[in-house]
Amino acid sequence: MQDRVAPAFRLFLLRHARSGWALPGQRDFDRTLDDIGYAEAELIAQSAADQGIRPDLILCSTAVRCRQTAEPFRRTLGEDIDLRYIDALYTGSMNVYAELLEANSSLSSLMLIGHNPMIEELFRRLLGDEAADRVLADGYPPAGLAVIDFSAPPGAGVRWLATLSTLLLAAPEESGRS
Repeated sequence: MQDRVAPAFRLFLLRHARSGWALPGQRDFDRTLDDIGYAEAELIAQSAADQGIRPDLILCSTAVRCRQTAEPFRRTLGEDIDLRYIDALYTGSMNVYAELLEANSSLSSLMLIGHNPMIEELFRRLLGDEAADRVLADGYPPAGLAVIDFSAPPGAGVRWLATLSTLLLAAPEESGRS
């Protein structure tokens, strides 16, 4: 049996786990995971570890719910995992996500932990609407982790050729909260 050829670049796109609604007077930035979200974060981190997923770098939104989603990855993958918090993943558009992808394409793998609609928009840009609709008929779920392989490192001015390798879900039924 032939070994599968390693991709030129691998992207892990993770939407934060399910969060509670903002409390009166609470900023959206400060929303925390709800009880189901905490369980989803633990489950998706364990699933990733079981699949041998270990990105070279994790870039995570600074929003509380994203940091809480990232924490189980630090525990599961090891304290030495390179995890950085980026404000632009909270405040920026899908183009910011794409720019961070391009800026880190010299690595062999990158994980982005962020928010919808940006995660889903980037997923659609990489795979195309038709392929995205087949896989995500109900949208990009909380704690959904897409493993996307590139045949060449994604760079500026280069047509991105990407395929979905795996889609890991923390729970069979997800809420549409962002």
